[in-house]
Amino acid sequence: MGVSFSRMVKEEAAEHVPHALHCQIAELAAIFGLIGSVQTDRDEKKILKIETENRFVAKKCFTLFKKAFSIESGAENQDCSVSIDRQEDVVRISEAFKLQNGHAGIADEVLIRSECCKRAFIRGAFLAAGSLSDPQKAYHLEFVCNTTGQAKQLVEAIAAFGIEAHFVERKKASGRLAYVVYIKEGDGISDLLNMMKAHVALMAFEDARIRKDIANSVNRQVNCETANIKKTITASSSQAEDILFLQEKVGLENLPEGLRELAQLRLTHRETSLKELGEMLDPPVGKSGVNHRLRKIKQLADALRETSN
Repeated sequence: MGVSFSRMVKEEAAEHVPHALHCQIAELAAIFGLIGSVQTDRDEKKILKIETENRFVAKKCFTLFKKAFSIESGAENQDCSVSIDRQEDVVRISEAFKLQNGHAGIADEVLIRSECCKRAFIRGAFLAAGSLSDPQKAYHLEFVCNTTGQAKQLVEAIAAFGIEAHFVERKKASGRLAYVVYIKEGDGISDLLNMMKAHVALMAFEDARIRKDIANSVNRQVNCETANIKKTITASSSQAEDILFLQEKVGLENLPEGLRELAQLRLTHRETSLKELGEMLDPPVGKSGVNHRLRKIKQLADALRETSN
């Protein structure tokens, strides 16, 4: 598809703005904690900065800052980064985020105490550091966190909705460690998309899952049928070998009538299943009856081979 699943989810999540102030702050806190920083200018004044290259994420930050704090934040044209430099606003936001020692990091548990705030928090985390693979290839959703504490907090927040997530360490190109929270089960990813209210992306994800499941089912069926055909051909070749040996040594006309009739049919119809062979007999015989007669033919051929040796 033209648009990646990650972008689809982020565009949709960026459009959803929670009505409650506490949820707006929880979502902003998640974004700030993962891709935000507290910087200092030449005059030793603090600047809150969120760095992103995704314009939908930047737009969502502008909207949330305006709604939650009545702030018209500015953006740098090159990378859509969001900056807050008015000192009164920096203080208000820092207090709302409950920044410890003035640094971004683990969100204060008070911010995500309620279920609705956890939803907003997880949505913000995905906007900031989430990605989702094409489900036609693999089921894999992840969040890239900066610290173990952030990863554990996110895993716990996701677990509150009955979704199992895990995290692992991963070394970045820079050599620094990242802590990746991931979900690899299709049901878990589906539940998370629904929880984040990314319903359009959820429908696309489920459609891809259905197509993949159908394709896998067809492949399994084809593989099974192919294996059965190979098994039938292998067995038929062995049976024909026994019959031809008996024909050469004693003549098929000297076999009991039931064995002779089946032997002649097997030589004529080498790729036919035992069930179909049984239906050709007069009177018809079931699969187990055909199998029994073929075993008798094999026993006769083996006994004759031993005698010949």
